[in-house]
Amino acid sequence: MNTIHIPRCDCSEPNSEQKDGKGLARTLFLGSAGLALWWIIYSRLDPASRFLTYDLFGLSRDSHLGDTVQFFIFEVPKVMMLLTLIVFIVGIIRSFFTQERTRRYLAGKRESAGNVMAALLGIVTPFCSCSAVPLFLGFVQAGVPLGVTFSFLIAAPMVNEIALVLLYGLLGWKVAAIYLTSGLIIAMVAGWIIGRLHLDGWIEDWVREMRAGEAVVMEEKLTWADRIERGRIAVRDIVGKVWIYVVAGIGVGAAIHGYVPEDFMAAIMGKDAWWSVPAAVLVGIPMYSNAAGIVPIVEALLGKGAALGTVLAFMMSVIALSLPEMVILRKVLKPKLIAVFIAVVGSGILFTGFLFNMLF
Repeated sequence: MNTIHIPRCDCSEPNSEQKDGKGLARTLFLGSAGLALWWIIYSRLDPASRFLTYDLFGLSRDSHLGDTVQFFIFEVPKVMMLLTLIVFIVGIIRSFFTQERTRRYLAGKRESAGNVMAALLGIVTPFCSCSAVPLFLGFVQAGVPLGVTFSFLIAAPMVNEIALVLLYGLLGWKVAAIYLTSGLIIAMVAGWIIGRLHLDGWIEDWVREMRAGEAVVMEEKLTWADRIERGRIAVRDIVGKVWIYVVAGIGVGAAIHGYVPEDFMAAIMGKDAWWSVPAAVLVGIPMYSNAAGIVPIVEALLGKGAALGTVLAFMMSVIALSLPEMVILRKVLKPKLIAVFIAVVGSGILFTGFLFNMLF
């Protein structure tokens, strides 16, 4: 009689789900430990900067040079640590949003609801002014209304999540909340106004001739390990590109902090100078900087007595109405529509600046 041997299952060998669970638990543990270490270092930056400046370097606590050096030594690691943490977290969040998914969310929505959703999506989606043309073309193909498209294109660079969290870390939650709220309102209202004007004829002809197609895009399924890797790659790519702007911005902010008299800055950018808000917008438009580089300058200006509304208008004009973005948009928009875009967004920024100068 032949005996049939049935192989026994080796229950000691973990299956793929168990491996994934253990890997996630290990990642969470290492992440928690790393975050605790990050906080310990972050909380000791101020006393460390004062020790280096005044004790090790021997600079006077009452000198302009001492104030400048201490500001620079403190702010560079502080901002870079905040930036690294923020970009990593946002990199994970952005793994849930692709261009195709964003277009699907916005296509077919009623215009008023679309403006709100477009502005909110603009905060978390990984698109900047350099993505304006391909995004614009994709939205046209998907049948997204022009006003909704502009709400997204305004919110994406203006309400920058990096600037939002840096403002929170450097200036507190009130300033960050003001920045978030005013930026979203400008994006929603400006997009709604542009939509009401029915300016589709001011898009370049070759863009209007495009027809919507049913593009089938196979979206990759990502595990949490993949999303964490996306966060790491975002840190490598984004921080690796913007760190020089951050250091340069902190250098300018340190010079303002150490050498510019408070009375001088208050006279130029204070509440009493009615022309300071439009002047700040006009100065900001030709400039090109990213949010991470402009926030340290904002901190220094506010610390020297500049009015909140004026500084906020300056920052928004640099981020949302930069000259390079207008040059890029010229490929798909006629000059008349670009002029309307600048006028509507600029008016919103001016209103925000004057309003917050009155309230604060």
